[in-house]
Amino acid sequence: MTGATEGTFAALRTQLREAAATFADGPGALEGILLGLVDDVDRAVREPLEIFPVCHHSPASAIAMARRLREKQPKVVYLELCEDMAPLLTELRNCRLPVAVQAFATETDGFPAEWSPLSVVAPITEASAEYQAIAYALDTPGVELVLVDRSSDHVFQWDERGTRDAEPAEADAPPAEEEAALHGDAVGVELGDLRPRFAELEEHLLRHGRVRHWSEWWHQYVELPLGDSDHDTYRQVMLLIGSLFRRLAPGDSHRVRVDEDRERHMWTRMREHLAATGTDPADCLYVCGAFHAASRVEEFGVHGTGTFEIGPRTATKWQHGLIPSSHAAIEAQFGLAAGSVSIAATLWAKNVGRTRVRPYRLAGQSGAGGPRARKTVAATAPVPELPAADRLTGFLGRPPVLDRLDEAELLGWSVEVVRAARRNGYLASTADAIAVFETSILLAGMRDRAKPTPYDFQDAAVTCIEKDTVPGRRDVRHIVAIMMGGDRIGQVGYDALPPLARDVHDRLAPLNLRLQQRGVQRALLDMTGRPELERCSDVLWMLRRLLPQGAARPIMGERKLGERSIQESWDLALGTHQRALIELGYEGVSIEQVLEQRLRRTAYAPRATTATVLEAVEDATLYLRGRRLPDELGTHALEVLSAERGVDGAPEVLRRVRRLLAYYRTCEPALPPWIESFVKAGYAHYCTLLPTAFTDEDATVRQVAAMLGFLFSMEGLALSLGCDRTQLELAVAQSHPRDPSRTALLWAARTQLGHLSRADLRARCDELLGNPLVVPAYPRYLSGFVHALEPVPGLTDFVVEAVSNAFGRLPDPVLLPWLPTLITTLRSGGAELAPLLIREAGRIFPGRLAELDAWVPPWRAQPQADAGRTARRAGAGGGAHALLATHPATCDALANLLGCEGTWRTAVPGPSGAALAARHPDTAVALEALLASG
Repeated sequence: MTGATEGTFAALRTQLREAAATFADGPGALEGILLGLVDDVDRAVREPLEIFPVCHHSPASAIAMARRLREKQPKVVYLELCEDMAPLLTELRNCRLPVAVQAFATETDGFPAEWSPLSVVAPITEASAEYQAIAYALDTPGVELVLVDRSSDHVFQWDERGTRDAEPAEADAPPAEEEAALHGDAVGVELGDLRPRFAELEEHLLRHGRVRHWSEWWHQYVELPLGDSDHDTYRQVMLLIGSLFRRLAPGDSHRVRVDEDRERHMWTRMREHLAATGTDPADCLYVCGAFHAASRVEEFGVHGTGTFEIGPRTATKWQHGLIPSSHAAIEAQFGLAAGSVSIAATLWAKNVGRTRVRPYRLAGQSGAGGPRARKTVAATAPVPELPAADRLTGFLGRPPVLDRLDEAELLGWSVEVVRAARRNGYLASTADAIAVFETSILLAGMRDRAKPTPYDFQDAAVTCIEKDTVPGRRDVRHIVAIMMGGDRIGQVGYDALPPLARDVHDRLAPLNLRLQQRGVQRALLDMTGRPELERCSDVLWMLRRLLPQGAARPIMGERKLGERSIQESWDLALGTHQRALIELGYEGVSIEQVLEQRLRRTAYAPRATTATVLEAVEDATLYLRGRRLPDELGTHALEVLSAERGVDGAPEVLRRVRRLLAYYRTCEPALPPWIESFVKAGYAHYCTLLPTAFTDEDATVRQVAAMLGFLFSMEGLALSLGCDRTQLELAVAQSHPRDPSRTALLWAARTQLGHLSRADLRARCDELLGNPLVVPAYPRYLSGFVHALEPVPGLTDFVVEAVSNAFGRLPDPVLLPWLPTLITTLRSGGAELAPLLIREAGRIFPGRLAELDAWVPPWRAQPQADAGRTARRAGAGGGAHALLATHPATCDALANLLGCEGTWRTAVPGPSGAALAARHPDTAVALEALLASG
């Protein structure tokens, strides 16, 4: 260190040595820390490549940056931002700030699959130093902007996700609202992160500063003093703060290693650029966080001695774009207090007016005011550089400047907050406005400041207005944040959107809506009068399938297999969900392509089930035109079904196959080959699993009933395709359940196959009701019968009969204890089949109360009816033969149609059937031989 450089901060070093000797009772660690802070500042100030330390979204940093750029006019600006995000920065002129630069990857190669999707965002606001540097570099001819921080891929390479515990949320964290979730779970790039990592230090600063949270401390003790300071003072103070927080940081080995690797990466990139271009370091400006500006790595400076090897990126394909951001999203992602970014934006506007510094703004930027802001910055002669002087000694020794009370401003705040509170349901009055005014002054005085800050005013408003209840959606703290500037939400312009998002806006243009506007808009589609809107309907249904709930919500109209609405009504909020729409653009160039990719990914997933694949087939048929993808996925469903050994998805498989079959039979000329193969293979598959499923404890009654439903409902088609019914009969014969509900289900299946008559089934139920030992389990039998309505809907009347007999025959002491179980069983296990029972009961039971006494159940009147029919048949004798002989014209016409000739014979009394058997004995002989061989 030369004598000249030692003299720059010689006076400050002397004072710090004396302070260390006084307070620490002699030289030691304290002296080393204090002098080390000065050494860090001195080292950064002497660096030939000027280092400009900043804080994230700090108005003081933005003002100092704008002033320094106009003075120095550097030819190269090195910016601490992911180096792969550089191509996106030119698109900022097509957006309304705040927005976030995003790197996104859905398919990972080199990272754990559970990390997907990967997302890195870097939010940018107008009141930030990085935006001033970007606007200057992009709109000034001959200036180059170079991003030097690690790439998005290295962000996750250096991450130890899953090995560190999540940091607890702060008490002052903003509410988890829609605006606060605009960044999702993306990793934030902390440009200029300045916050003490030593918990005791932060607690000490907050306690002695008489503030509640870090954002308020920074606003009071850094933002306000540095708001109108000169360049050297700002730079040295920020370097001192960065060095202080760095030297007092705890020993988190992972975070320290990542910070140092980032610094090595940035200095390596800058030296590579200087060597490749031959640029003079004096013509460059390095913009980085104050924490990194006080770096002590060997690679520090253009003459650094260390050599850092930057590793290669993984094979992960990254997509880049701009997404809308908001003040609340920035606060939530970086752990700032609620409303702090809005307060910073208000302070930025005041600083611009007070210091008369002309900020930089990208040409064509949305919201740019005045022609001057849109013109290219004219080149002027740079201010000659002067040797850096010691500004720290005067700044640290100067007493705080107390701003005088601006009564007009504070009074306006008090009146406005009362007006806003009344709009949100608070019973506030003029007296509350006076109380807020006086309390703000009182709190500021207690905290050793003459002028109340926005945070003092916020605390006073909460104390005087909110009291103990919040009548509406917003509390007073939120109301004050809105009043101080509100949660500004950015917007990505049409030209900066990815191709998919632009395509969606173009295809929805016939709706004549402002789709980029935030909020809900109603769209009315009359496809009968305007057939071109049918294409819009297709887009909206696909968006509903792909975007989060609420982005596109149908109010009227539906889309089912084989059905298309002629009129639809939609609530659209594409502007509110712009981030989700932009992230779709990272996956493909059209929504059809994205939907097809997602359906394939779902269907071919390692854990995909048959029901999942059939759902993908149904969605492909609903939303995509053509048969290529549904046929491909349907063929894959057949492969998945053959590999399954369980019956967990049987109900869903049955429901979707029935729906697809109904669609193909009504809307297609022929069944697709894949569904014929699926029915054939499913028939054999479920026949094989049926005996095991009846005794498997893991299989539910609903799943076994769904298997039988598939077998019975698809039986006709399966037999026509070559299946054998004997396989089903053998499967039922080999089933021996022990559970009462499955036993009842087996009885229903045997009834459907004709192996058990209705009379035998009724007799078994009567036997169950007559056995006192079995009566407690009777509800479970009824549950089995209810589930049996899925495969055998013809038993609906019998189930009604079984329930009615139970209520009629059992006494109250037996009936009442298991009545709740019966009701629960019917509601939980047979909710889908309950309408069948209700409709059948309504058909059987009398409709009026007066008819109930004389009413006889059909199942009790059935034996008398059968006896009456038998007597009528016996009395009628040969009535049918006499009728044919009396009216022979019908038989003659049928004979002529079939080409038969013959004459009528006179009926001979006696059994004519025996004569027919005697005349043709071969049939009887063949039947005898068949029975003998069996």
